Amino acid sequence: MTAGEYCNREIVITEQDASVTEAAMLMRQYHVGDLVVIEKQGEKALPIGIITDRDIVIEVIAQKANPDSLIIKDIMSTGLITVEEKESMMDTLELMQHRGVRRIIVVDNQGSLQGLLSADDAIELIAEAMNNLTKLVKHEITHEEKEHS
Repeated sequence: MTAGEYCNREIVITEQDASVTEAAMLMRQYHVGDLVVIEKQGEKALPIGIITDRDIVIEVIAQKANPDSLIIKDIMSTGLITVEEKESMMDTLELMQHRGVRRIIVVDNQGSLQGLLSADDAIELIAEAMNNLTKLVKHEITHEEKEHS
């Protein structure tokens, strides 16, 4: 299991010079709580930041700032934590836990954006695996009961 196998590849992107209002409108339009901020270099989309709905609340609304007067660059989180697609899920989750982040950017070996893995995605994956294990145990019990009856 790798980060690339389980990351969400349908992510919404924006550029750093878009307004905060535009960012909020994109979040609403696509029903997402975050946007990956990219910088285009030819065909590559290099992740340079992330902006979340929480950033807008804390940095704009709570500060009583005018969202139309701010651009994404003013409030986005930089210093992104990224992993390559081939990184194992366990190592990726360990890195997320160690760095205290709920989202991690997944890139290819050239640093180009490939996806986003969130703690919610990981929880869903683990829950599915636990459900499958539960079914396996129930199947074994049923199979044993039939053989010994």
